[in-house]
Amino acid sequence: MCGGCVKTEYPPRGTTCLENGSYLMNYVGCIECKTRDFVMIVNKATEEEDGEEIITYDHVCKNCHHVIARHEYTFGVVDDYQEYTMLCMLCGRAEDSISILPDDPHLMTPLF
Repeated sequence: MCGGCVKTEYPPRGTTCLENGSYLMNYVGCIECKTRDFVMIVNKATEEEDGEEIITYDHVCKNCHHVIARHEYTFGVVDDYQEYTMLCMLCGRAEDSISILPDDPHLMTPLF
């Protein structure tokens, strides 16, 4: 992984968890071949571990295949919530939790 290819390493992305794609706003350009071109996704793998889906892939330079960053995305269901996480030097770090119930108990306001 290469910190010289990105503006900010692991930028905070709030609740934006990318299962696929690249955060090109954070891409400066390839430090190896000195170009700023498209970023390819290679070595994509999906595995399941303890009921959690884990997707990993590499962001690489289109021209010289220099590895810019390793992307990890996880998805799982915990209690009544879908839990998402993302960790990537290029795309950033983020977490999100969404209720699978029609009405999210965390968003309910007390009546009294």
